[in-house]
Amino acid sequence: MTTSADFAAYIASLPRVLAGAAALFRDGEGRVLLVEPNYRDGWTLPGGTIESDDGETPRQGARRETAEEIGLDRELGRLLAVDWVHGPGRPPLVAYLYDGGVLGEDAFKAIRLQEEELLSWRLVPREELTEYLPGALGLRVLTALDVLANGSGTAELENGHRVA
Repeated sequence: MTTSADFAAYIASLPRVLAGAAALFRDGEGRVLLVEPNYRDGWTLPGGTIESDDGETPRQGARRETAEEIGLDRELGRLLAVDWVHGPGRPPLVAYLYDGGVLGEDAFKAIRLQEEELLSWRLVPREELTEYLPGALGLRVLTALDVLANGSGTAELENGHRVA
């Protein structure tokens, strides 16, 4: 008979992964909304860590993080991409990317940055995305834009590259 202590020890022995979720917002010209965090260099999408220990799902995490970071609490569209990303000095990250939709002028005027985490936001055209989003994140966003453009299903990625 397995005890709760045995089960707890078993769970503690399992490998760990991190999980994050973000939203891909665009304007009418197809430019992507990026945010500039104050806790690291570079740019990213609105989103963050999924609070899975509290029962939060990836979709709920993306919506919560978007509301917290930019002040827009919006129903998110379909899942565009899931990316398994290796990184030095940390467990692998599973990154979920949801369609945030095309925002109108009123939505952009309503953006309120979470000053504890963000410095600024901007709209970036597709051809400049990898200048702002290097590595797997940039590839993930480009693939998500392709998914939207061609109406294909959710993209499965590893380190930003499509899995065959």
